[in-house]
Amino acid sequence: MNFEYSLSTPRENFYNITPQVREAAAKRGTLMKLYFYTYPIGTIGLAEENGAICRVYFGEDNVPASCVKMETPLLSKAASQLREYFSGKRTAFDLPLRAHGTDFQRSVWDALIKIPAGETRSYRDIAEAIGKPRACRAVGMANNKNPLAIFIPCHRVIAHDGGLCGYAGGLPAKQYLLDLEKR
Repeated sequence: MNFEYSLSTPRENFYNITPQVREAAAKRGTLMKLYFYTYPIGTIGLAEENGAICRVYFGEDNVPASCVKMETPLLSKAASQLREYFSGKRTAFDLPLRAHGTDFQRSVWDALIKIPAGETRSYRDIAEAIGKPRACRAVGMANNKNPLAIFIPCHRVIAHDGGLCGYAGGLPAKQYLLDLEKR
């Protein structure tokens, strides 16, 4: 993952945020900025915090109230790269990403990034790749907690028998992404 940071000048447009949350975020120097875009698999929300993409939301449900709804240069760049991905012109992303998680989760997510576009791996394959061959279920849970779906390609992980299993964006979206990458 790229952990470089770039700052942006936000346009104020508060998204269901209370003054207390805004004040606390301002004191911490963090305020998640969020903007929604439409893609072939539906509406996707992209979130930025401290100059890095930190979250992908499928649809507008389950979005924290502490977000500010605004488009930033980084969110616009991420949206543009996703458009290129969906049009078949891009297979990798060049963005600063920040995925918050445990050391184990991050080891799983690092393994996911190494899966080439157009290929899949099983949960067992990922468990073996990170040196924990008996941790298939834990790999599945780490996959489930991936905050950066598509950018960290958890859709490329399937069941050992070839079945799709779960996906935050839904199984039709997962199938769409896998088919897109095989073209």
